[in-house]
Amino acid sequence: MAAQRTVGDAMLRRPTVHAADLTVGAALAAFDASPKTHLLLLVRDGVLVATLTRDDVAADADPDGPAAGLGALVGRTVDPAVPLAAAHALMAGRGLRRLAVVDGSARLLGLLCLKRGLTDFCTDDGVAEMRAARGLSDEPTASRPGRRSAARRRRRRARW
Repeated sequence: MAAQRTVGDAMLRRPTVHAADLTVGAALAAFDASPKTHLLLLVRDGVLVATLTRDDVAADADPDGPAAGLGALVGRTVDPAVPLAAAHALMAGRGLRRLAVVDGSARLLGLLCLKRGLTDFCTDDGVAEMRAARGLSDEPTASRPGRRSAARRRRRRARW
């Protein structure tokens, strides 16, 4: 009998992450940069501090204010041991396409990404192919566009 697939089996292992001190303006820029961006993962020292959706950001939000205070964790995270079918049902029932995958200490492990058709999950290979087709680096990007050097962004990503 085949083992039941879990969230940990299907998650993206190298999701794009953003610094926990991301500003609202930088968050909006990240959303504007790609229509495929549904959930920003705000991380400090490998720990997920908040998740942010486009709907979390009010039109009158201060662009220089912290984005983390507008986000949430409850209902947006999942344990890697959860059966994939159960996670899929949860996502479909709540109208979610992304869940952050965290351990018991809120350490970010990955991202569960439901494809547009809502029947299958994104893969690391599929994301790499999409990035290549769009002329983007295969490396997940850090945020704060224009505010940090590429080398500094790579160092921050390497920490988690």
